[in-house]
Amino acid sequence: MQVLEPASRIVIGVLERRGRSAQVRPYDSRVARNIRVVSRGLGDAEDGMAVGVEVLEPPDRGGVAAGRVVEVLGFPDRPGMDIQLIVRKYDLRHHWPEEVLGEANAIDDPPEKGEIAAREDFRALPTVTIDGETAKDFDDAVSVQALPGDGIRLYVHIADVAHYVREHGAMDREALARGASVYFPGHVLPMLPERLSNDLCSLRPQEDRLSQSVVLDVDASGRVFKVRFADGVIRSAERMTYTQVAGIIEGDSPELLHRYDTLVEMFRLMEKLFQRLWARRRQRGSIDFDLPVPEIVLNARGEMTGVFPSQRNIAHRIIEEFMLAANEAVAEYLFERRTPTLYRIHESPDPLRLEILDEALSGLGYRLPRPLDAVRPQHFQKLLDRAAGKSEERFVTQMVLRAMRQARYDPDNVGHFGLAARHYLHFTSPIRRYPDLVVHRILRALRGGDLAPGSTQEERWRRELPEVARQTSRRERTAEEAERELEQWKKLAFMGEKLGEEYHGFVSGVMNFGLFVQLEEYFVEGLIHISTLGDDFYEFDERRHLLRGRASGQVFRLGDRLEVRVVRVDHFLKQMDLELKRSSPDRTSAARRRRGRRKRTG
Repeated sequence: MQVLEPASRIVIGVLERRGRSAQVRPYDSRVARNIRVVSRGLGDAEDGMAVGVEVLEPPDRGGVAAGRVVEVLGFPDRPGMDIQLIVRKYDLRHHWPEEVLGEANAIDDPPEKGEIAAREDFRALPTVTIDGETAKDFDDAVSVQALPGDGIRLYVHIADVAHYVREHGAMDREALARGASVYFPGHVLPMLPERLSNDLCSLRPQEDRLSQSVVLDVDASGRVFKVRFADGVIRSAERMTYTQVAGIIEGDSPELLHRYDTLVEMFRLMEKLFQRLWARRRQRGSIDFDLPVPEIVLNARGEMTGVFPSQRNIAHRIIEEFMLAANEAVAEYLFERRTPTLYRIHESPDPLRLEILDEALSGLGYRLPRPLDAVRPQHFQKLLDRAAGKSEERFVTQMVLRAMRQARYDPDNVGHFGLAARHYLHFTSPIRRYPDLVVHRILRALRGGDLAPGSTQEERWRRELPEVARQTSRRERTAEEAERELEQWKKLAFMGEKLGEEYHGFVSGVMNFGLFVQLEEYFVEGLIHISTLGDDFYEFDERRHLLRGRASGQVFRLGDRLEVRVVRVDHFLKQMDLELKRSSPDRTSAARRRRGRRKRTG
């Protein structure tokens, strides 16, 4: 598809010189052809350099556009160039205007005593932050207390960014333009200046910090029976990591149990509360996608040393569940009062996509109930539960994800299909997401009596929220695309140093053009093109998701283990090519799976 629309568009790519002529090969796969560089349009660019080219002439009959080099970035293999290229390609904001920095640096530190005195004091509670090992912006802290009658009280304290970021001020305008923080391996493009994101608004241990707090009382069945909100002040007792908390809960680290002995019982109570909240959410049909995501490992010099599936432990799930509960509580509170706000909505899947999903999975023995327009979230969860632990689990999960619509921000509440929630929004990450900052302002205005029905403030929010929703949804998608692409670039650069090396892997996808193989040693996927499988002619069985050799009868199906060799990486196609060393599908286990399926369906 050709998308060279405005003549002034800047396209990022690599300059290729051929004698007196030159062209730019775009990194953007949506630009179908190379861009011809006009005479005297090279500037100081050298062959092989990454450049920005301004499109001056629309595509001719052959589909080739023309332009001139307006920016020379450097050679693509230079350290840090991958981030620079992604920043330029997606037009990510990476410099702070002087007025933004000036506004951030003018903020008093620490909080004024008068401000602290006017807030609810939660500093006596054993409050902790729980984040990843490399996190720097701590925007949520939690605490729990046992209540009479087997109830549990949950405190969710969120950094009070709205106290520091003046609405329509320089920082606010820049935050809206960014929409969200962008996270790259070893590097962050924050939504807010570091003065706030890593300092004033970060809930660092043993420091007084301002919060907007949600207090939830939960009964033995996981039902939230009481909610209240407060402007608070907290003092985090410890900066915990997910790994530490999981080690304490699972009891496999005497050192951690001793070091955090005063917090051990609270962490165990957190797990108990998590089980209640999670069970109730599952009961209503909420979908739990538990696909591992790549974790890129860097050394002290920022060099990539590996990529592995991230480990989601009990501590991750605890914090996730607590944040979901707080977000739902705020959404329900605002909805019941008909207060304008930004909801996080997730609409029901398109029936056409469900037909495609049903057809794709039917050959593996999975079907959706009829009629398709009556399919509910719990039907998808049952399907995922059936696939759990099987060779096709990854494929089934990915297909279900593709059938879903994309969640987005909207002032009209239509619920959240994936969470099976009638009311949902984002409240818990105002350091890194602009919609959360908006919700903080609205909640405080409502609690303070400044957002009465029909008031000027309410009418203003109703006018402004639709555009804020569109802007933040767009920026979120851009950030996610940029993060995914840089991740893929780093994977390819890493594997590009391993050409000719051999690895074990398993078939993660079967298409009419070949096999996708997930390596076991590194969390990287590559393609074995069908033309390289051998002398046989392979036929694609779309319904059963397999390739079968016409002469040999050789079959490749989902989950088969193979030995492969890395033969090529292509940054433009964003693809790693593999070749088969030898097939080693586990025929015994495959046959056992087929017999098991016959027994279960018989």
